[in-house]
Amino acid sequence: MHAIRLHTFGPAENLTYEQTDDPAPAPGQVRIAVRAAGVHLLDTALREGQQGPLPRPATLPTIPGREVAGVVESLGDGVAELWLGKRVTAHLGFALGVPPGSSSTGGGYAELAVTEVERVHEIPGNLDFAQAVAMIGTGRTAMGILQFADLGPDSVAVIPAAAGGIGTLLVQHAKNAGASVIGLAGGPSKTAQVHANGADLAVDYKDSAWPGKVRAFLGGRPATVVFDGVGGEIARECVALLGPQGRHIVFGWSGEGIHDGQPYLVEGVSEQVLGPVMAQKAGGPNPIRTLELRALAEAAAGRLTPAVQRFPLAEAAAAHRALETRGTTGKVVLEP
Repeated sequence: MHAIRLHTFGPAENLTYEQTDDPAPAPGQVRIAVRAAGVHLLDTALREGQQGPLPRPATLPTIPGREVAGVVESLGDGVAELWLGKRVTAHLGFALGVPPGSSSTGGGYAELAVTEVERVHEIPGNLDFAQAVAMIGTGRTAMGILQFADLGPDSVAVIPAAAGGIGTLLVQHAKNAGASVIGLAGGPSKTAQVHANGADLAVDYKDSAWPGKVRAFLGGRPATVVFDGVGGEIARECVALLGPQGRHIVFGWSGEGIHDGQPYLVEGVSEQVLGPVMAQKAGGPNPIRTLELRALAEAAAGRLTPAVQRFPLAEAAAAHRALETRGTTGKVVLEP
């Protein structure tokens, strides 16, 4: 098969498209002919060898990527025949044979990927492969974040990075709930996309006058919630828009460098809702799978439509560079 492999930690150019051995499904696993593989901002940090929210790969070379969608084309021992030929999506989690808490992840940036059948979801018929990948990763995170906000017609939601994968889904959900939605994005094309996605006001955070434009739009009404995955000065300005009972829900701080920086937090206002907190809130024997099922169901019902930016698998380096320079909109997906 062809795959993207990383032989040395470093810049995006270190991602190489090459031929490698086909993976074989172990007992209890399926092999998926990949049609779409998700790319995450965290992948860029793992590529550089940084220790961030996820441990870096323990050994090289490695195949990055943790989210795939495709067709089941081979079964390991003990897997029911009914899975053969199914359109599926899965979050691969940690690498094969490596227990949770270790330092190796990946396998998705490839023409073939293997994973435990318990991780697999059949794709609803109205979703394509790239949309399914967006919902299994980004959609799952959005469902986790939204557990902490009871949105309704009286809500005023401010969403930085509203043209991103998560931001797109948060805008849609908030509008579905009847909330007033203010979306921030960088540049005219992205703000146009945010407006088309349903935001009541879309502003360019590169314009230093944006906080005044938001206040003029609100006409004295305070924001009730800020969904913050950016941090830094943008987060500070957003929090200043909140009323006395407003909430600042922090799920990242990409603007400050999510691996080396620190989130912007205000005591009594801010709440960090990173992965373990989301899982605890979801509850149940498999909270991550619960969030994945919710995300896929929302997309299947047409209530959420993920935005997707597609790159050929061979251009994974270009996809990483685009992510790092904020040159993407929606979920970034590689297609073999």
